[in-house]
Formats: sequence, C-alpha cells, structure tokens
Amino acid sequence: MDAAEAVHARLLAALASGDLPPRRSNLGLANVGLSREDAVGLFRSQLLSRQLDRLSRKLQARGEGFYTIGSSGHEGNAALAHALRPDDMAFLHYRSAAFQIHRAGQVPGETPAWDMLLSFTAAADDPISGGRHKVLGSKRLAIPPQTSTIASHLPKAVGAAFSIGMAKRLHLEDGPLASDGVVLASFGDASANHSTAQGAFNTALWAAYQGTPMPIIFCCEDNGIGISTRTPKGWIADQFSTRNGLHYVYADGTDLIEAYRAAREAVDHARSTRKPVFLHLGAVRLYGHAGSDMPSAYLAKAEIEADEARDPLLSTAALLIEEDILSAAEIREVCDEVETTLARQAELAIARPKLADAAAVMASIVPPRREPTVRDFSAAERTALFASDATLIEKPQHMARLISWALADILLERPHAIVCGEDVGPKGGVYNATAKLHQRFGSARVINTLLDEQAILGLAIGAAHNGLLPIPEIQFLAYVHNAEDQIRGEAATLSFFSCGQYTNPMVIRIAGLPYQKGFGGHFHNDNSLAVFRDVPGLILAVPSNGRDAVAMLRECVRLADEEQRVVVFVEPIALYMTRDLHAEGDGLWTAPYDPPGSNEVRIGEIGMHGDGTDLAIVSYGNGYYYSRQAEKLLGEHGIRARVIDLRWLAPLATEALLAAVEACEHILIVDECRVTGSQSEALMALFAESAPDKRVSRVAAEDSFISLARAATYTLPSRDTIVAAAMALLHR
Repeated sequence: MDAAEAVHARLLAALASGDLPPRRSNLGLANVGLSREDAVGLFRSQLLSRQLDRLSRKLQARGEGFYTIGSSGHEGNAALAHALRPDDMAFLHYRSAAFQIHRAGQVPGETPAWDMLLSFTAAADDPISGGRHKVLGSKRLAIPPQTSTIASHLPKAVGAAFSIGMAKRLHLEDGPLASDGVVLASFGDASANHSTAQGAFNTALWAAYQGTPMPIIFCCEDNGIGISTRTPKGWIADQFSTRNGLHYVYADGTDLIEAYRAAREAVDHARSTRKPVFLHLGAVRLYGHAGSDMPSAYLAKAEIEADEARDPLLSTAALLIEEDILSAAEIREVCDEVETTLARQAELAIARPKLADAAAVMASIVPPRREPTVRDFSAAERTALFASDATLIEKPQHMARLISWALADILLERPHAIVCGEDVGPKGGVYNATAKLHQRFGSARVINTLLDEQAILGLAIGAAHNGLLPIPEIQFLAYVHNAEDQIRGEAATLSFFSCGQYTNPMVIRIAGLPYQKGFGGHFHNDNSLAVFRDVPGLILAVPSNGRDAVAMLRECVRLADEEQRVVVFVEPIALYMTRDLHAEGDGLWTAPYDPPGSNEVRIGEIGMHGDGTDLAIVSYGNGYYYSRQAEKLLGEHGIRARVIDLRWLAPLATEALLAAVEACEHILIVDECRVTGSQSEALMALFAESAPDKRVSRVAAEDSFISLARAATYTLPSRDTIVAAAMALLHR
C-alpha cells in the first residue's frame, strides 16, 4: 500500500476502534483560550491539508499533478496561523500548507482547497503562480510565494521585519505591513543549518542587540530529518534555546493544544517587545521527503512506525473526542466529506486551461507598472541640501562625486527610497560614492549594515515587500557571489511565480570591474558579469563616465519605482576618480552635474562617439574608456571610427546597436570581461545572426583571475591591444 494511504488507513482504523493514542498534553481548550468552534476549525484545516497531500500523489500517478512534496505530519502549524493575524506577513516552509489553509479561513471569500488544486494541476488560473509552480502563496493572505525554501527566504523575512520600524520612522505607515505587525519565517530543522539561515539569525540578533525593532518569529518545524539525514537529537534546542537575545519557545507541534500555547506565546512576545523569537515546533514527517522517496531505504521499520504513531491528526481527533466536541463517527464523516469534495473539485481543476505557449509562460517575468512615489519639493530645499557643495556643483567632477549627488537628489525626490550597505553611512562608502548622504538624510534612510551580502540583499528584498524603494550597495563585485541566490532565486523570480502580484523593485549598486593597479587582486578586480546576464527579467546597467552614470542611475531608479524591476547598476571602480582621457590634465572624463530632468538616458539608449564608417568599436565601462583612447590613435593612422557605448548589457539594445553599426563594414568588440562567458560571446552571436555581411572581431580579457600591481592589467584589453586588433581587422 502507498505510504500515504497506509497512514490514512491507520487514522480510520483508530477512529473505528476508538483506540486513539493518548494525548501528550495535559492542557485543554480552556487552558489556552480556544473555543470549541476554534478546535473544529483547526481540525478541518489540518484534515484538508492531509487530504490534499493524498490527492496530490494520486494526481501525479495519473499524470495530472506535479511535484508532490507534502505537509503531512506538520499540520500543527495551523495553530500558528490561528495565533497570528492575517495581515502578518508569512514566508512559509514548503510543509506549511495547513497554515495557509487556516489563514484562508480567517479571510472572507477565500477558497483554499480550490486554489491549491489549481496549483497542483498547473492550471493557468492558479491564483498565485498562474500554473508556473506548485507553490504556497497568496497576495490576499500576505504569503509571498516560495519555490525552494532551503533557508533562502530567511534574509528577506528579516528585511521585512526590519522595514516595519523603518517605515514608522519615515512616516510611511500606510504600506502593506502594519506598524504593530509581526513577520513569520518557517523552515525545517535541516535548513536551520544552512549558512543562509545562520546569517539571517545573526542579522536579526545583531539588529535587535542595538535596539532596532525586529518583530520576527523564526519557526523551525522540526521533524528530525532532512531528506535522509537525521538531525542529531537535541541539536536545534541546544543551538537556539540559549542564544543571547533570542526568545526561545518549544512545543510538541503534533499536539494542537501545545502548538497553540507556544504559538500564542511566540506571537505575543514578538508583537509586544518587537524582538526576535525562535518557535521550535516538534513535527513528524509522514511518507518520504517528496515524490517517490521511500523512507524504508534509510529508516528502520520501527522508526517509521514510531513516526506514524505521532500523527497530528490522531492527536487532534483524540482532543475533539476528549472535549466532547465530536464523536469518532462524526470525525469519520468529516474525513469522508472532505475527501469526496476534493475528489470532485480535482476533476474540475484538471479540466482548467493550462499555459499554452512560451509567451504565456513568460508573461509575468516583467512586473506590472505602478504609480511612482515622487514628492514635490521647493528649490530652497534642494539648495539647502547641496549647500555644502555649492562651490563644487557647477564645476566638472569625477564619477564618484556625481553619483553621490545623484543619490542625494533621488532620496530628496522619493521619500520611500533608502540606501543600505556596508560603510555607506558616515564614511560615505569605500570610494566616497555615498558621501554626505548620511549627514543629509540620517540613519533611517542611509543604513550601515553588518558585513553580510545576504543580509544586505535580504534587507532590500524585505523592505521592497513593505513598499520601500531600496538602493542596496555591494561593496565589490566579487562579494556578490556570496549572495547571488538572493538576486537570482529570490528577487528575480518573485514576479514570475506570483503573476506580478509580488515584486522586489530595487537598484543594486555594485562597485566592480578591473583595472585597479594598486588594490588587491581578483576580489577587488572581478571582471565577470555572467552571474547577472542570464537572470530573466533582470536589468544590468554599466556606465562608462560620470555624466552617463547620473542619467542612468536616475533611469534605473525610475525602472524600479515605476516598473517594479530588479536592476543591477555596476559602477567601474577604476573610473570613479578618473578625470583625464588622453593626457594628464585634459579633464575629458569629468562632467558638470546635470540637475534632474536634464540629459536623460532611457533604457535601451546606447552612446556613440564619432561617426566614422571604417570601423565600429563596441564596448562598455572601462572598455569604452580605452576604446576612446584607441580611436584617437587610429585616426592618426587614417582610420575613421565610431565608438559605441552599450550602457545597458541586459536586456541588450539589439535594434539600436545594429542601427549604430549599419554604416560600418568592420566591427571590433572590446570586452573587459573574460573571453569565456562574457558579453562578447553574445555580441559575436548577434552580429553573426543579424549582420552576417560584417567582418567582426573581438578583444576580451584572458580567462584568468587578476593579479596585483602592474601585472593587474596584463590579461586585460588596453589602448594598444585595441589599436592592434583594429589594424589587423582592417588589414592595415
């Protein structure tokens, strides 16, 4: 017999014989403030979750359902939904179906069984993902969808909790999260060991230690096993019960009364003290991990039977009988009624339309537009803002200073925008690109974070959930790899898996790219952007000069605020302080600061210097800077060239680029990233497919890490290698 059917048969047999296992708690409903109606409602939520698990396995066997990871044995989390308010945002573990079902019962008009069946059958009208994934989630229930919650959702849950106090300080309390709200993040005991989870716990405690409000409940649904690897007995309690600043609450989650008692304590503590709580709910995993996983392959028969004896439904049934609420026969009738109703609904769900083509699948990658939050301010306010820079602002400046002024204007114009990152505060960033922002806007809007890129991005994602516009900074490009899943697996997927109902609008500023001769090897000279280029929906912008940086940064903020996009803005470190182009003192790489509304650069607009037709040099960032130097030398050899600055690397402005090179027979691509996996590969393919009549060549960095001092540039394109490649391409 299938494991799910065996567990169900055991429940029915116990009801028929009256031989239910004794409850593990001595408390009754009155002791914890639950009514008889509450108890019945909680049991129905638990039962519906269980029956949906059974049905999902049957649907998969018929080829009508997909991805059968279930919640059986974890139904005690329904008690946590009962203790929380429906507007308390919940980032759920994939075994928390009973939580979502019970919360749905608290909101009029919800149809949780039907909604989940649409998800099981990948129906296009699945209300959360539109048939893109079997996933828990609901906009109306304040449950953002999670698709692979191996702790990756914890940093953004911490960010959401942090944002509640931040919004209050900024008087932006009309956002999605109430000012007295609590945030829930649930996960399994195996996931608690993940470095991402550990970072989230640390971040929450680091903030709370300094008096920052952090109303979050970390709920560990501890079933004692991760796929096939047992969690050592006592491990979770030992690790979390004595952690400084973390209020620890334990309950046997298979007992409804105990689960609710602990849940209410956890919620009351988090809501009243605004401090983090660790709710440790004991659970049991019935069946295997997922799909065809067979626990008999790695667990002894006695262990499996012991787990099945702790079935939460057996315990709740015993409670209902003990409290004289329902008889065993009446409970059996409820079981049969739910099963019959679900079977009928499942056939209807199977018949619902599915996603029909690629366009339908991709429709939610780009979020819907929204009205931006822009405030009116007086000329006097802006004059006062820049008073300390009055003698500089009319003079040409380098990129770093121009970026800091652009950020100041953005924060002035958009009251919900925040800047966060390591050292962005009083220090003004490692390269002074956030200079004076903290002085001008204070610590509520310019936030110094701890040294953890996952925490920085989690803060941004969570804050975006609460209606803020985050501009997080990653100090060096190489550091983003510590946290790239927060961009790829969390921020960029959210619109896709929620049909645009949930979004993560933000502009991630990253200092990066090569050509730093005096500073530390590949960790400060990372010349690879491949991690961003293949993320669907993500916008990647790379300015080459200060004037473009200002205009592009403003456009990036517009894209985030109005189009709800996830944007990565890579600032070339080597060009931050660069002033000269051809000769010392020429000042050709500085620019005056353009006030808002002037010199706009929209997404997809490329830059071009010169109108020569002998050669088109296509580049970006540092490569554009060196190509401009090379263009001057080529002119001395009689070669008339134009130099094209891509500016936007994803999505690539293909039409504009093809139009810009049309008049040229020869194209030279200059790419400071490595030969393998770089933009140059995509550009070579583009020209081969769309401009086969052109002669195309490329200069790119060697497939090497970057060393120190003078050797830092040996593997990179230079003015002279660009000139040599151009001469070879033109047979000069």
